Amino acid sequence: MGAFKAYDFRGIFGRDFDLDTVYKFGFFLPSLLNTNKVLVGRDMRLSTPQMFESLSKGITDAGADVYDMGMTTTPMVYYFTAQHHFDASVMITASHNPKEHNGMKVSRANALPVGFDTGLGELERRIREEQIIPAANKGKVIEYNVKEEYLAFQSRYHHDISNLNIVMDCSNGMASILVKEIFGEQPIYLFDNLDGTFPNHEANPLEAENVVALQEKVKACKADIGVIFDGDADRVMFVDENGDFIAPDLMIAVLGHYFIEEKGYQGKVIQDIRTSKSVAEYIEKMGREMEIWRVGRAYAALKLREIDGAFGGEFAGHYYFRDFFYSDSAMIAAQVILHVCSEMKKQGISVSQLIKRIKQYANSGEINFTIQDKKGAMEAIKEACCAEEVPTKIMGFDGYRIEFNDWWFNVRPSNTEPYLRLLMEARDEALLQEKLTFIKSILKNYIC
Repeated sequence: MGAFKAYDFRGIFGRDFDLDTVYKFGFFLPSLLNTNKVLVGRDMRLSTPQMFESLSKGITDAGADVYDMGMTTTPMVYYFTAQHHFDASVMITASHNPKEHNGMKVSRANALPVGFDTGLGELERRIREEQIIPAANKGKVIEYNVKEEYLAFQSRYHHDISNLNIVMDCSNGMASILVKEIFGEQPIYLFDNLDGTFPNHEANPLEAENVVALQEKVKACKADIGVIFDGDADRVMFVDENGDFIAPDLMIAVLGHYFIEEKGYQGKVIQDIRTSKSVAEYIEKMGREMEIWRVGRAYAALKLREIDGAFGGEFAGHYYFRDFFYSDSAMIAAQVILHVCSEMKKQGISVSQLIKRIKQYANSGEINFTIQDKKGAMEAIKEACCAEEVPTKIMGFDGYRIEFNDWWFNVRPSNTEPYLRLLMEARDEALLQEKLTFIKSILKNYIC
């Protein structure tokens, strides 16, 4: 059962898991989360209808009811889990993964994420070891139409952005069911029909080839900004008026113009351990403090709730909001960021000029190295770098983030693959390349 991951259940359908596993997943979930009703949403992947049937049969055989939302975005499931007081919910999706993949994201009461350490590990054990004994009184599947309420909620973030020329790429994914009712007919839309085969590009905006169509359209139309969603519409990313991709973590700083300067929200702002120092420096000028934490919703949403933070984001394009039950919403992020860009345009500031104000460091992006002895490699990097220069700060979660006067790096192991991930920043490109070459020289002894 290789589909059980740190944050969710995900893999290649028919290879990493089958329908029998999905059925058992559904059967043991109600008892795991102590509930007699489970909210279920789903995406447009070709294997999703079969998965929904198996999951629902498992849940109802356990004596619990399925509240069927139909096709939804992942954040819609989060919203209704918390707003309508469900103790368990499942979103059937593989998010940004290729078309052969599928999976399930599980939440508990208040839309708190259920990861391997907070329930999925126990669920895996039950699937492996416990016997299926169907309940005498089976549950039922109840249609649960929620779109209009969700659109009403989203409307609170609506602003007049008619001065912007926008191109919006839905990646043939679940954003397509909402964008025109939220943003109207003004944007130029790309790939806004649901298609689980992803005929135009994979639904992962972090891969450069998947953003090419958006970049070309932005330049051809002389647009002010381009917007691209992933497959289940919990992540959103942007390109500027020149078609240049904007590192998603920098948009945390852009959100500050709305939540801090315009709305006056109090509380810390959360970032993950990979986020640029530029973001903290920009947000601190607005009078707020940053909280650095681990990568992934299973950690970020819990930390934002714990500290009652105002908002936050991640390097991978997730943005979290206190007003959204501390969960991530691509639609809220898109509406707020476009509003900020609209206001900046009124002042004669383009998107690229805004980002230039924020970005103060040369950044390597995340680089993957195929390494088996990930712990040994991380310790070797730490020891060598700290011997060369005294660090100003060492953070020892999610691998290491070690900061020096003019540069820093994060090195962390993949939870699911034999990869060691490295990200580095420096005051200028020459120093970045010098330090990158140094760390690569250490890693060459560990690369498979």
